[in-house]
Amino acid sequence: MNSSQRMLSFIGAYTIGISALFSADESWMTDFEAAKAKAEKENKDLLIDFTGSDWCGWCVKLDKEVFKHDEFKNGVKDKFVLVEIDFPEDKTGMTEATIAQNDKLQEEYAVSGFPTILLTDAKGRPFAKTGYEAGGPEKYVASLDELLKAKTERDKGFEKAAGLEGVEKADSLISTLKALELSEVALMSFYGAELDAIKKADPADKSGFVKGIDAAIKFAKFESELQKLGEAADHKGALALIEKTLEGGEFEGERKQQLLFIKGIVHAEMGEFDKSLTIMDEAKAVAPESEMGGQIDSIKGRLKQMKEAAAADPEEESDEKEEPAEEEDSDDEEDPSEEEDSDDEEEPADEKE
Repeated sequence: MNSSQRMLSFIGAYTIGISALFSADESWMTDFEAAKAKAEKENKDLLIDFTGSDWCGWCVKLDKEVFKHDEFKNGVKDKFVLVEIDFPEDKTGMTEATIAQNDKLQEEYAVSGFPTILLTDAKGRPFAKTGYEAGGPEKYVASLDELLKAKTERDKGFEKAAGLEGVEKADSLISTLKALELSEVALMSFYGAELDAIKKADPADKSGFVKGIDAAIKFAKFESELQKLGEAADHKGALALIEKTLEGGEFEGERKQQLLFIKGIVHAEMGEFDKSLTIMDEAKAVAPESEMGGQIDSIKGRLKQMKEAAAADPEEESDEKEEPAEEEDSDDEEDPSEEEDSDDEEEPADEKE
């Protein structure tokens, strides 16, 4: 390879490296660590767009109505570094590193729907959340400006708490964190220092806040394990996990109700409707006034319908299967002309583009 070829190769590799930092729209970065470094250097916050660019209708609508417009780009350029965290169905244009990064960020920020727009400081600590909003780019920018006030209030709260001691300090920090309206998983991921300060200031956890955070994290872990079993259709494994979790006695109230409810659903999936109905009664009794408790009777009605439908149309038992035809003499072989020609096979349906 001559010097010119080496230079071209270097330029090509360098260009690929740079392009990995940005989305198709170069105003949006895709490398989260690079985006944080840029925000730190330029004294800006991050606007993170969790999107499904090729399948999520509301994501496409938000991009078309807001993000692609100059009014939006000019309105945020001095305040935010823009970050796109994409979960497309077609991942052929993404590197394995980007896919792994995005999966990790979705878990850390506890993002469950799309589009989710998070505002964070340069360290990645979230302080506000939004999504699709109608009204165009100018209205959206104005809404973002309002959300920025949450960061100011957060910092004031932390500053106030720094001058307090004991339970009073813990209560001040708890009030500030609750105002952010973040999930327990996100709080654990990004506000660990503040949670440690709460534990230190109130070792007895008089507010129960830390206990609630710990319980939520454990329940999230349970849900993650359960989802894997569900995807594998491992009903017995799911029931074993639920029983183990219930026996642990760590969850009470509505979370225990959720465990029993899921147990009932798994039994229904296995066709064990009587067990399912009994367990649903147990679930309702745990917290009858909860939102789930108010829905259980309706769900029981559907389960009863499913039970009746299953009884009216049972699966064929082996003794109901059609008896095999008597074997014919070899001389009476079936005319091969009766077989369906391979050329007459049904054409496959159009594949999704």
